[in-house]
Amino acid sequence: MTPQELYSSPARCRRLAAAPALGSPTGAAPPLLFWLLLLAGLAGVPRAQKGTQPHSIKIEGDITLGGLFPVHSRGPAGVACGEIKKEKGIHRMEAMLYALDQINSDPDLLPNITLGARILDTCARDTYALEQSLTFVQALIQKDNSDVRCSNGEPPIIPEPERVVGVIGASGSSVSIMVANVLRLFAIPQISYASTAPELSDNSRYEFFSRVVPPDSYQAQAMVDIVKAMGWNYVSTLASEGNYGESGVEAFVQISRETGGLCIAQSIKIPREPKLGEFDKLINRLMETSNARGVIIFANEDDIKRVLEASKKANLTGHFVFVGSDSWGAKSSPIQDLEDVAEGAVTILPKRASIDGFDQYFISRSLENNRRNIWFAEFWEDDFKCKLTRPGVKYDSSRRKCTGEERISRESSYEQEGKVQFVIDAVYAMAHAIHSMHIDLCPGYMGICDKMDPVEGRMLLQYIRSVNFNGSAGTGVMFNENGDAPGRYDIFQYQISNVTNPGYRVIGQWTNHLRLNEDEMQWNGGDVRIPDSVCSFPCEPGERKKMVKGVPCCWHCELCDGYQYQLDEFNCDTCPMDMRPLVNRTGCRPTPIIKLEWSSPWAIIPVFLAILGILATSGCICTFIRFNDTPIVRASGRELSYVLLTGIFLIYLITFLMIAEPSSGVCASRRMLLGLGMCISYSAMLTKTNRIYRIFEQGKVAVSPPKFISPGSQLVITFILISVQVLAVFIWFGVDPPHTIIDYEEQKPPNPEFARGVLKCDMSDLSLILCLSWSIVLMITCTVYAIKSRGVPETFNEAKPIGFTMYTTCIVWLAFVPIFFGTAQSTEKVWGAEVGSAMWSVAGSDRQRF
Repeated sequence: MTPQELYSSPARCRRLAAAPALGSPTGAAPPLLFWLLLLAGLAGVPRAQKGTQPHSIKIEGDITLGGLFPVHSRGPAGVACGEIKKEKGIHRMEAMLYALDQINSDPDLLPNITLGARILDTCARDTYALEQSLTFVQALIQKDNSDVRCSNGEPPIIPEPERVVGVIGASGSSVSIMVANVLRLFAIPQISYASTAPELSDNSRYEFFSRVVPPDSYQAQAMVDIVKAMGWNYVSTLASEGNYGESGVEAFVQISRETGGLCIAQSIKIPREPKLGEFDKLINRLMETSNARGVIIFANEDDIKRVLEASKKANLTGHFVFVGSDSWGAKSSPIQDLEDVAEGAVTILPKRASIDGFDQYFISRSLENNRRNIWFAEFWEDDFKCKLTRPGVKYDSSRRKCTGEERISRESSYEQEGKVQFVIDAVYAMAHAIHSMHIDLCPGYMGICDKMDPVEGRMLLQYIRSVNFNGSAGTGVMFNENGDAPGRYDIFQYQISNVTNPGYRVIGQWTNHLRLNEDEMQWNGGDVRIPDSVCSFPCEPGERKKMVKGVPCCWHCELCDGYQYQLDEFNCDTCPMDMRPLVNRTGCRPTPIIKLEWSSPWAIIPVFLAILGILATSGCICTFIRFNDTPIVRASGRELSYVLLTGIFLIYLITFLMIAEPSSGVCASRRMLLGLGMCISYSAMLTKTNRIYRIFEQGKVAVSPPKFISPGSQLVITFILISVQVLAVFIWFGVDPPHTIIDYEEQKPPNPEFARGVLKCDMSDLSLILCLSWSIVLMITCTVYAIKSRGVPETFNEAKPIGFTMYTTCIVWLAFVPIFFGTAQSTEKVWGAEVGSAMWSVAGSDRQRF
């Protein structure tokens, strides 16, 4: 009914100019200004063409229910209604008529009470639906007719409009939102069979609204669970402009943000009136984040079809994998001629089943037995592509004439079943609520009692929220405190490869939690491997994630370098000193331990030289022993010569200790002999040089010889000098007992595969300096005396070889010590130093003796 008709109810005489006084049934009158503005706003709303389209269906009954159905589609600009809609319109509306017939014939549900109906066409337009829904509140508006008189002066006879106690509908969420705002003002409960926008769950704004379908917040949760079950973490969203699409995507984004682990690459809105090329641009935008192959789509059928067409046009068949909401569901119309693009699409629909009783009812409808449906003739013409002849209507020769003998064929599709089931459940929910209310308010009373005349809307709402019964599909019908039905969904996938019957296949269910059969899923070309839809692929073992700022699902993979290993997903840590990373850097492994092997070239050459030295030294010792009493041996100072040869022998002997595997005994021997050999050699040479110097210096001032120049005295002085070294070593033993260590720093190259730990004795650079310091003091002192003794007579051939030996020894040490102690200590360097010292000592002593 139009606003003009609302205030011009038929009377048996002419109405005088009068302004209606508006008021609510409870006496709380809405402001007059509100209704004037409302009517002024609706005055420009386009209407269905009167005279060409019927207005509403009226079914008499004791209690009247309202019905809102999109019998016609949205019309073009300037026209409210377009073509007839079969599944969403006629099928759903017939389902309400079918449910009313079943209830009125049921002796146990509302006995002796007949349910009537006033069913209106919304034309899938929210503003037009609001205009139509004013019919439902007509009886609740109080009018002041005191100034209305007939021509004879008598008051007019104005028929009382039927009172609508509850409304079934609407379909689209935007329509339900618009209508709910009006019905709430007059406390009229409303049960929708298809509106799923999460916004309608707001009980403070839509307190009289309920629905037998779950809200999109449940659907969004189910879709988030599906996405995560497939291992996706980076998806894009598409939404048709409007409450359904935008609210659905908003709920999906909000839930994904709360649960974590899922990022939105792009959220794209499809305009209500898309321009030419709009969908091509949309696909190009999606390709800007091509890794997001999963596309979550909350859109109407037309938009879905255009998205698929644009994908095919861009030659992207198989690239995007769509996850569609219940607006896609298991429909064939959005994917017609685009099956290859839609292959693998996962869709969701509220759980439902076939209603056999309605199928039998609907296929039995004809022009003769269904005159109560004022739009049925139009449906008949459209379905059978024929034309009925009507008075005053010119026959269309492009169509054949309807004979009336056509019969509706049964359509066994998920689309019809779902639409039918929820409409029937909505009508039955209202009936059960009225039945319970009648039992409580009219116990034992047949028909409507005074307490239910009229039916109080707020009380009826409480009974609606309390219903709990098995619906037409055998599933429970109930509502929560917000009027929402529980979430129960079937999950489908569109499959055309490697299947006997191409089409939608059930692959899972969602009832508060997901049950998905991944083994039954197939993708483009029949591939059974789930496509990737991730911003960044998992890092390889040994790589850590470096997150991209602001995008928690995107990261760069960085290899743990050097001696680091992968501690966790985001961090690397350095292996302990005695370990190196595994090849894949997921952990650490012990570093191999090495020591100087006898077979190494670093050992063979020194051992060979040491053996030669030992043989030479042993040969000298044997020669001295053999010719011990000869004048040349006695003249050379045989006692100190034996001491000197002993020192040289020990120096060569230390080479074998340096190569031997380190142990506590070997380390103790190294400490003792490392400096002892040189100390013995330099002590003997210093004593001998000092003796020569003192003899010639004493000869310059006196004839008497200096003290302590006898062989015995020389040995005592030599052993005293040696004892200092021995005493220092024993003190070292007490302070720091000898032990082995493993040096992991010496051979630690950049590539950890070549890292080795070196087993060695605990001789640091400082301890080595201390060990050799006394020998160095003796060497320097001996050099000083050698310089002072350089002027001895030519016939005294012992001083000059000693001087030459000391000069060369000092040069060697001055060159060697900075290099050696400026680098890391190693086993090779230690025994190299010893061999070098021994070789110079031998050269000097040999030159001295011979």
